Amino acid sequence: MNAINKVQLTGNLGNNPEVKVFENGNKLAKFSLATKEEYFSKSGDKGSETQWHLITAWGKVAEKIETEFKKGSFVSVEGRLVTRSYIDKNGQKRFVTEVVLNEAQLNQR
Repeated sequence: MNAINKVQLTGNLGNNPEVKVFENGNKLAKFSLATKEEYFSKSGDKGSETQWHLITAWGKVAEKIETEFKKGSFVSVEGRLVTRSYIDKNGQKRFVTEVVLNEAQLNQR
């Protein structure tokens, strides 16, 4: 059986997308996406929890994000989880998990 790495999220952009254009013309878009889950506690009180997700997109998807998405936009995205590591300015190895998009869509409320 094949394992599948697929993520689908619907939420609001926490900031305007940051778009970087490389020398070869390829674009990279990055933004944070907030998703909210509502629940009821054992005592019956209603609560909610917001999760923040780091989102990245390349190429045509990045171009769409650059022109259509802005802070607060309500969007649906689909992609895969990727974990990478880097060395921070203090020489410490850090890990980051992000969703690399295949598709992105602006939603109407």
